[in-house]
Amino acid sequence: MATSRASAFVDKDRLWRRHAAMAAFGAIPGNGVNRAALSAEDIEARRTFVAWGAERGYAAFTDAIGNLFLRRPGRDPAAAPVLTGSHLDSQPRGGRFDGTYGVLAGLEALEALDDAGIATERPIEVVSWTNEEGSRFQPGTMGSVAFIGLRSPADFADVRDAAGVPFTAELARALAALPQATPRPFGWPVHAFVEAHIEQGPVLYDRGETIGAVDSIQGARWFQVELRGETSHAGTTPLAARRDAVQAAVRCIAGLNDLMHDPADVLRFTVGRVDVEPNVPNSVASRAAFTIDLRHPEATVLAARGERIAEVCRAAAGACAVAVSETLSMPPCRFDAGIVDRVEHHAQALGLPVRRMPSGAFHDAGYMAGFCPTAMIFIPCERGISHNEAENATPDDLAAGARVLAEVLVDLAG
Repeated sequence: MATSRASAFVDKDRLWRRHAAMAAFGAIPGNGVNRAALSAEDIEARRTFVAWGAERGYAAFTDAIGNLFLRRPGRDPAAAPVLTGSHLDSQPRGGRFDGTYGVLAGLEALEALDDAGIATERPIEVVSWTNEEGSRFQPGTMGSVAFIGLRSPADFADVRDAAGVPFTAELARALAALPQATPRPFGWPVHAFVEAHIEQGPVLYDRGETIGAVDSIQGARWFQVELRGETSHAGTTPLAARRDAVQAAVRCIAGLNDLMHDPADVLRFTVGRVDVEPNVPNSVASRAAFTIDLRHPEATVLAARGERIAEVCRAAAGACAVAVSETLSMPPCRFDAGIVDRVEHHAQALGLPVRRMPSGAFHDAGYMAGFCPTAMIFIPCERGISHNEAENATPDDLAAGARVLAEVLVDLAG
């Protein structure tokens, strides 16, 4: 696997400027980003992505879930393309690099190939997947699961955000905003997929290493727990007579903490959101709902712990009714060894410190791994902080990852 000239044409300054430009869409105090999926800010980011591709003559495509693709032609237009990219939506108090880096690094790699005068046999495409985060509309990774056929847009017909806005209405608005993007079906052949991303953990940063050749992703299961009680007066209702949904939720979470205890600290259990009604200081709550994010690298552990969640909640609910529903299930996956080898090889050839490593966070690449040969490239983020306004990465590391990506794409596309 020889190294091409592509990596030498990655423009660090251009890549950094584009991150700054994208960060303006949904900018929040603290240098962060709130760019919810299919929001006005997300639509502006999508328009900008397509406009940057149009400057290079890259054709834009979209599908029925709103995934966006930019295509750099290959010598054989009928050949299955090599695909790279990530997502542009963010967490409500997210950073500038989560997801966005993979999209912009992909675009930068294509432009580097242009500037180096490199023609590839296969086309190369950059994708921005729809609603990877799942913070506004659940479940996450809607775009990639629809693309590979695990779900269809019809499955999300009843999905609404916290304000009651339908997913279907926002999707229609986003599609209408890009009339220049040619519609496409789902599931067309892909030769390989490579996703670049910040690590979102501290391993590379703590070790002073630049590139992660990601060989696997731990599995994840998400649940929604809803408890129904009865609203009553906080000053007059005896404790024994109450059906307090908040207290029931507290007992459930305490029981789940016991269930999820892992002395090895490998299992990840998170209650990330709690909704309460009527949510006033002087009334007993009639409803409390909370989310569960459960992760582990072993499918057997995910299955065993996940299947006991409803049992634990029923035992803790007391006089309240309880309903538990699973909103996402992503099994652990291993990436294509050949592509992981290429990532490692090209990082070493460029003189960049590299390590093979798993991903603790899930990504669209986890679903694509069951559809085509897939791998990921990680770069460090400062102190491992992500899903936070303080999320940060250096221009040098961003460019280093893009250089490795460019070489891997040339290698895979011939």
